[in-house]
Amino acid sequence: MSVEIKTVAIEPLRHTYSHIRRRFGDKPASRYQEASFDIEAQTNFHCRPLWQPDKELNDPTRTAVHMADWYKVSDPRQYYYSTYVQTRAKMQENVEHNFDFCERRRLLDNLDPALRQQVVHLLIPLRHAELGANMNNSGITADGTATSVTQLHIFQSIDRQGIAQYLTRLGLLLDDGGTDLLAEAKQQWLKNPAWQGLRRYVEDTLVIRDWFELSLAQNLVSDGLLYPLLFIRFDEQLARQGGGQISVLTEFMRQWFIESQRWVDAMVKTVAAESEENRLLLQGWIDHWRQRALEALAPLAELGPGAAALEAVSGEFDARLKKIGLAGVAA
Repeated sequence: MSVEIKTVAIEPLRHTYSHIRRRFGDKPASRYQEASFDIEAQTNFHCRPLWQPDKELNDPTRTAVHMADWYKVSDPRQYYYSTYVQTRAKMQENVEHNFDFCERRRLLDNLDPALRQQVVHLLIPLRHAELGANMNNSGITADGTATSVTQLHIFQSIDRQGIAQYLTRLGLLLDDGGTDLLAEAKQQWLKNPAWQGLRRYVEDTLVIRDWFELSLAQNLVSDGLLYPLLFIRFDEQLARQGGGQISVLTEFMRQWFIESQRWVDAMVKTVAAESEENRLLLQGWIDHWRQRALEALAPLAELGPGAAALEAVSGEFDARLKKIGLAGVAA
């Protein structure tokens, strides 16, 4: 008796969902493509928003920027919910390890009192700015167009809340579990003249109506100048002066900033390349908010890494703009 085994190749009728097939062709799609493209509703809405009856839901006219297809904007990191959560979970494990290590070894007990006070005055108040960034990115998510765009901003919004919480934990650790330093940092944010420029910047961005201008003001300009100044240059200063313990507790912010620059640059480059009108519009917004941000950060630079550090950061920001097809300092 013989047994004959045959194999049969079954060709699938189609390889992916219809909306993905229409955009990318009938071929196996990545999880990122399936979770990010052509999901947002565009037709047959039930009713207009009561708070904005002149607009439809997902209305592209909520920004002055014009794109033939907003789905041209995509995430170079290929983040959708699952990959985003997995990546942040790994980063969270490292953060928890760092805080636990510093707390168990009481590394902050030996921090010079002058450096400790400088951290309270220059880093802890930033938790209020981070909550402003959280609100801004939440607003962009609500008003933006195309899932590939809005999910970028909701992930950014969640990250900013997390960074605010890490800064709060740093304040609690410096105060041995007490809240006096957090209260002091809040007063710095509310009353110290050095912080009022940044505070006004944050409050003014909260009422920007055009969601793409808001993304530039927050995610490109403000973050692009503030993070290198206070989480890189100031960190280097602390390390030189014997405050390297703080570096361990703020490593997430530096890693996060390097990562987030990738999608911000990709988005701005894509939109600017769509048309000359877009490029000029973006350039005008960037020039305006760049000047505002530099003025807001100047007094903070004087309290920390110095005016020369802010000038160097500004130069690096100009080089970054040129790489994405825009100009640096306005002529």
